[in-house]
Amino acid sequence: MNSAETIVERGGHEGAFTDTITLDEDQRHRRRMAMVSDGGIAFLLNLAEARLLREGDGIILDDGRVIEVKAKPEPLYEVRGRDPVHLLELAWHLGNRHLQAAISADRILIRQDRVIREMVEGLGGRVSEVEAAFDPAGGAYAGHGHHHEHEHGAPHSHA
Repeated sequence: MNSAETIVERGGHEGAFTDTITLDEDQRHRRRMAMVSDGGIAFLLNLAEARLLREGDGIILDDGRVIEVKAKPEPLYEVRGRDPVHLLELAWHLGNRHLQAAISADRILIRQDRVIREMVEGLGGRVSEVEAAFDPAGGAYAGHGHHHEHEHGAPHSHA
């Protein structure tokens, strides 16, 4: 079986990709896992540490072939504000809850969660269900998992 220990970030690969692998956001956060490309190429992903594979990244196989990562559409909430400032306020509230979010100029994509939907709507935001690729922003703690501790070592959350 082929193995892959190197990732080339999107835009960093010159030439054609050998194949693609289409994964949702959870499936793209990996360190070591047996995988099969969309075209049937089996390989072992074997990275030094877990990382989020992003749309357009390339997985370099030990035989030199490069598999392009595709983000699989999944059910999400699309959050929109009344105007850019309101959207920014909504982003602040979502960030205060440590939610993963894909942020663009006119919308925020988040995972579906009824409680969060009610909060956003209560703040005047518009929420709709969409099917889209989820490629959340890395954030201050990117590369360190989804949880963090403050300097005093106590776990931190906003409930």
